[in-house]
Amino acid sequence: MTTFTLPERELPLEDSFDVIVVGAGPAGCAAAIAAAEEGRRVLLLERNCTPGGMGTAALIPAWCPFSDGQRQIHRGIAGRILAQSLAGTPHLPPTKLDWVPIPHEHLKQVYDQELARAGVEVRYETFVVDALRTQRRITTLLTTDKRGLRALQASIYIDATGDADLITRVGHPVHKGDDDGGELMPATLCFVLANVKGFEEGRWPSYQADATGQTVIQRMRADTRFTAIPDEHLVGMWIGPGCMAFNAGHIYVVDPTDPASMARGLTEGRHLAQVYQRALATYLPESFAHAFLASTGSVLGIRETRRIVADYELTTDDYLARRSFPDDIARNAYFLDQHPRRAEGATDAGWVQRVHSSGEKYKPGESHGIPYRSLCPRDLDNVLVAGRCIGTDRAVNGSVRVMPVCLNTGEAAGVAASLACTCSADIRGFDVQQLRSRLLARGAYLQTVTAKGVPDAI
Repeated sequence: MTTFTLPERELPLEDSFDVIVVGAGPAGCAAAIAAAEEGRRVLLLERNCTPGGMGTAALIPAWCPFSDGQRQIHRGIAGRILAQSLAGTPHLPPTKLDWVPIPHEHLKQVYDQELARAGVEVRYETFVVDALRTQRRITTLLTTDKRGLRALQASIYIDATGDADLITRVGHPVHKGDDDGGELMPATLCFVLANVKGFEEGRWPSYQADATGQTVIQRMRADTRFTAIPDEHLVGMWIGPGCMAFNAGHIYVVDPTDPASMARGLTEGRHLAQVYQRALATYLPESFAHAFLASTGSVLGIRETRRIVADYELTTDDYLARRSFPDDIARNAYFLDQHPRRAEGATDAGWVQRVHSSGEKYKPGESHGIPYRSLCPRDLDNVLVAGRCIGTDRAVNGSVRVMPVCLNTGEAAGVAASLACTCSADIRGFDVQQLRSRLLARGAYLQTVTAKGVPDAI
């Protein structure tokens, strides 16, 4: 590739912020809200036009569980967001905690109102095009918006991009997939069908065999009219009267860090949504004969990209041991949700059932801890990471990537950023028990841990 040298120029500089958060998905919103509630001046930057990320722009149909099967473990800001989300689904019981359908438009306003109430300054359609680093610190962000290039500075930065975009800009090491350049977990473009009739909550039959021994999705895939359907992944959730949101099929061999690859994935996903609509109308006409495609996600549903090289990277052994840590800042009970690569997903009819029954699923009441060190990039002192790209191995990333966990790691990062502002902007400069105490005061679910790393009490 040939190169081009930018001419020297002066840019407008804004340097009055304590904390700048990049990315307004669940993790970024929670981080910004928490830091602002702790008394900091916070700027939240988002490349899209809406907060909420996967739960709004990507049209993910439902929240993953907020409980461990016995109690709610995702609390604090996460609990507030869930409660307000449920206010937008009056057809559901207000106490529902697990697999709660998402009212996407309502959820956008939930985040809007929480950000405004906390006093966060939000800028949409804003891209971080580069960042400047001096040794172990990020000094300046270079951003672009409708006004052109601008420079921004803060004491603490939080990378909540989901793809570790910010720390990658300054050359911090990351993992990506198996670190071998191989295929990442597939993406999905979710969609909403309207004017659907006939199903009751909890009775979606996509994986139930009929009298012939086949499921609906198996019959669809056997029909030569619907050969575009890539595999047996078909999840539908009621989000309101007559409306169902679908997390259906996979878009394989997509690299979310490659714009050309993403363009192909979005185009393929929009086509697939129409194919599913026609197939459902054909095989479930009593419910879908008059349904129409109301919307597709404005962004792809992404399951995997980069993971940071952190002070501590959660391992599969940690997960299987239900391990706790003295610096836990959140708990997690979600299963190891690893979606297949193309060869397996397209040919293996049983992968859907296995992914929901394997991976040493936890028993009710079990969970593992997420240590603060997993939010700390190994080679940076004034940057925290929250959300999908925290420090884990690949299998565990399939568990902690989900939105309730992202809300919790985001809140922890926001509170930690506020504490760091009091100690020379050093994310390791304070006693982590201060952080845990603040999170507990804010309503978090944590466990006290003995010196041997064993949970002692709740």
